[in-house]
Amino acid sequence: MTTENGPLAGRIALVAGATRGAGRAMAVELGRAGATVYVTGRTTRSSVSEVGRPSETIEETGELVTAAGGEGIAVPTDHLQPEQVRALVERIDRERGRLDILVNDIWGGEHLIEVTEKKRMWEFGLEPGLRMLRLGVETHIVTSHFALPLLVRNEGGLLIEVTDGTAESNAAYRESFYYDLTKFAPLRMVLGLGQELKEFGGTAVCVTPGFLRSEQMLESAFGVTEENWRDAIAQEPHFAISETPTYLGRGVAALAADPERARFNGRSLDSGTLAREYGLTDVDGSRPDCWGYLSRVLAGEKADPADYR
Repeated sequence: MTTENGPLAGRIALVAGATRGAGRAMAVELGRAGATVYVTGRTTRSSVSEVGRPSETIEETGELVTAAGGEGIAVPTDHLQPEQVRALVERIDRERGRLDILVNDIWGGEHLIEVTEKKRMWEFGLEPGLRMLRLGVETHIVTSHFALPLLVRNEGGLLIEVTDGTAESNAAYRESFYYDLTKFAPLRMVLGLGQELKEFGGTAVCVTPGFLRSEQMLESAFGVTEENWRDAIAQEPHFAISETPTYLGRGVAALAADPERARFNGRSLDSGTLAREYGLTDVDGSRPDCWGYLSRVLAGEKADPADYR
């Protein structure tokens, strides 16, 4: 049953890349606000993507959206396959006749970060680097190519690009040639598409989480769960500033419901900024400001994570 009186009741959203992490959380929170949410990804109950995490599926995300009060519709989609994306958008058009919110959160390149980080560009294989660009950049381009004509059919459409870092924090080199390019590209996409969507009363915004406690980060990187995540601080002190995926999800839902969101057109916003703007907190009641904390740390200054929660 949908949340008929929610701020996003009657709105149609597509969260591309919603199998896990921030993508799943954004889909759920959009649903909690009353939206109908089409959720896509490559891992299903019968097929596993190269990420290799069969425990999180796109069908489960759809069910979580519905349980939150929205309507979740899972559509397995490989966003590197133009015909699959075309079919996805045609289905949304056929079934709903409109698209109000497009969230480009397609990624799935975590397994390539270790391959490419802390090495000079020419010191590792070309194939993993180009694969990272395809997963994190080409997928977004393909999706926008097919989805934006439906988004601009009605005035007020919202495009959200998801990346790692804001324009300010990404001004410094990210220590890995391909990762740097991959995560900087959505910032430029929003800058340009914001101008193009403006003609149709649309808005484009880039968002980023902070130090994200995704399922993959908790389990694979630190061997902890959400219940005992603080045990990982001994391994990585900066993990003390981390946040749940729900934190960004709440911010995106509030942004989508904001009738004045055009003031952010072409800009990049982190989860902490969204939380302050809309009076939100993470699930534990805290308000992490990861990028504020990291800006101090990267400047060589001392900073206590507790002062940024």
